[in-house]
Amino acid sequence: MLPQLLATRYVTPLREGGSLPGIVEADDDGTYVLKFRGAGQGLKVLVAEVLVAGLAALVDVPVPDLAVISLDERIARYEADEEVQDLLTASVGTNLGIDFLPGALGYDGAHPPDADLAERILWLDALTANVDRTWSNPNLLVWHGRTWAIDHGAALYFHHSWPGRAPSPERFAAQPFDASTHVLREVAGDVTVRHAELAARLDADALARVVDDVPEEWLETTPHLPDADAVRAAYRSMLAARLGSPEAWLPRGAGASR
Repeated sequence: MLPQLLATRYVTPLREGGSLPGIVEADDDGTYVLKFRGAGQGLKVLVAEVLVAGLAALVDVPVPDLAVISLDERIARYEADEEVQDLLTASVGTNLGIDFLPGALGYDGAHPPDADLAERILWLDALTANVDRTWSNPNLLVWHGRTWAIDHGAALYFHHSWPGRAPSPERFAAQPFDASTHVLREVAGDVTVRHAELAARLDADALARVVDDVPEEWLETTPHLPDADAVRAAYRSMLAARLGSPEAWLPRGAGASR
């Protein structure tokens, strides 16, 4: 389970992101980037962040530690910025905290990761259908000489269709991934040769552990998925189906476009 913390102070907004995440301090004396449940993209973005970070850790892609951070209404009450106050008010309750990496620099290609890590990141993005890792928005940080992957809310797009459509593992498994604009396409080698090695780390038990890390209250039920267990089972099925069909989605060669 992710650590359960309490926000003690709202520090400042991060206006670079469309969802207006903010820096908060928590009762473990840590500092976190908080992604809010009340932001426009909703709870599914928080779910995607937890799932992709969990998968990343299993395939040795560095990602900041996560925590579930509760936000008290009193913090919102004393925020002077009206836009931020509205967001905090809409986000009272549990939110997603991402460990703040002090002094980290945005990725600009000056210090690229080695081919091994680049391939792991590209493979992970292809698996989770994460299109948000381009030069216009790299979503990578360089910290202590390592490349860290962040901001995975755009991945696992399929769950946004669940309110009106039953989950279709076969459809997701067959969706190709275009790596031609990926920020690491010139660094990574042929990721097809990495699939067997990396997929072996994501067996049924591993997928279950990753999915179980998502707080139950963030799992939105639908007519097709009537309870949290059904939603968790759907995520496991979608990921397992894609892992089993790499020929459909995995880019062939470095920076391949399908």
